[in-house]
Amino acid sequence: MRRFFITAGFILLIVACSQKPENAFQTSEYPSIFPDYVNVTIPVNIAPLNFKLTDHFSEIYVEVRGKNKVLVSESNKYADFDKIEWETLLESNVGRAIGVNVFAKSDSGWIAFNPFSVFVKKEPIDPYLVYRLIAPGYQVWSSMGIYQRSLEDFRQTEVVTNRLFPGACMNCHSFRERDHEQMMFHLRGKNGGTFITNDSGVIKINSKPDQLYSGFQYPYWHPGGRYIAFSINKTAQAFHATKEKRIEVFDSKSDVVIYDTRDNKVITDKKLISKDWFETFPTFSPDGKYLYFCSSKATKMPADYQDVKYNLCRIEFDPATGELGTKVDTLVRVSDTDQSVTFPRISPNGKFLMFTLADYGNFSIWHKEADLYLLNLETGRYRPLEQVNSNDTESYHSWSSNSNWAVFSSRRVNGLYTMPYFAWIGNDGKAGKPFLLPQKDPNFYLNSFYSFNIPEFVDDNISLSVKEIEEAYNMEGIKVQ
Repeated sequence: MRRFFITAGFILLIVACSQKPENAFQTSEYPSIFPDYVNVTIPVNIAPLNFKLTDHFSEIYVEVRGKNKVLVSESNKYADFDKIEWETLLESNVGRAIGVNVFAKSDSGWIAFNPFSVFVKKEPIDPYLVYRLIAPGYQVWSSMGIYQRSLEDFRQTEVVTNRLFPGACMNCHSFRERDHEQMMFHLRGKNGGTFITNDSGVIKINSKPDQLYSGFQYPYWHPGGRYIAFSINKTAQAFHATKEKRIEVFDSKSDVVIYDTRDNKVITDKKLISKDWFETFPTFSPDGKYLYFCSSKATKMPADYQDVKYNLCRIEFDPATGELGTKVDTLVRVSDTDQSVTFPRISPNGKFLMFTLADYGNFSIWHKEADLYLLNLETGRYRPLEQVNSNDTESYHSWSSNSNWAVFSSRRVNGLYTMPYFAWIGNDGKAGKPFLLPQKDPNFYLNSFYSFNIPEFVDDNISLSVKEIEEAYNMEGIKVQ
């Protein structure tokens, strides 16, 4: 039962059975909490930042203070905030910092920790996040699926899982400019193919044209929707003998092609297909006039796997004809970094390109040293996102529609599972302290055995028909020319 008290200047919400401790011992230390939300920057429409104390206490009391409002946790075991009250608190404190006061009860009495701040930005985040949940195995898997999560509350729902397709692997989900109605994903295995949603429903294409040595792999939609750029890869994996590194995933061959969805044909160009170079991870610019990709000198694999290092390149693209330009520009050179670029992603406003930089290779999600970098496309300068990076892996990432938020995969919690973090990116390229995707129960990640793979923002709830997917799966795929 809740009781409301009107005071001069603000409304105070008190939860019965949870009273603010008196005469608590004041410490200058911040509370040790999980997830770490101390001094983070958040959007106005994010779900409540529920958290727990990492040290054992018999009881806690948490209050959040903002302009004209104080919000108190509904639980005395961990911070658990009412969704409606949380929304009201954030909306009334846009552009401000809200203060979080944490009290904890130990054997010797109550402790009052040093209050910390949470900075509320007026720029919203896209309402949904889509990701694949998969156990971090290497050769076999049981269940996996593509899921969507509302970022404004805690609802997670299935998009498609492999329960309908036993033993199948689904991967590389992608959207045209975060449009929930234009999606594609690969389904590997019996009756597999590339599934694309459009106005007609769900279609399956046989994405292994006769002239190519591999089927379509890593995708990126052209903003106009007609084209999808793909890498084609011969991929293998090997295992390290030391515990510091578990696995190495590498390509012995890779190139980039473009699929024309209107004419159902694959566009190839010798500048993107070469026996002397490995090309991969294509990305179109937001205006559709350039195709970015990663390129490394070809070498003997796997013997020389540590010598494979990728440049960041760009070539002009004409969406009217589907033709590529005559010149390839190199924006980030291996000769300057002595490292390898992967996952180039451009902000929708065209100002910045975020990429992952690792010591070598193109599968940076297993590289502990992998960090995120930001390239200013106006000046050509790039730098590490020091506010965002950790001592463990930062890898796959994508941009929000307003270019102010980025989501990225990180292994910083335990070194094994990738988890989705969000970071504010200002118009000047400066980043705020990132925060982990909030969950109703802060113990969620400690009890989960799945990695969050390929986090992508979308603009609304996806309502794919399972029946349509199953029907497409059981049909022969459209042959790509």
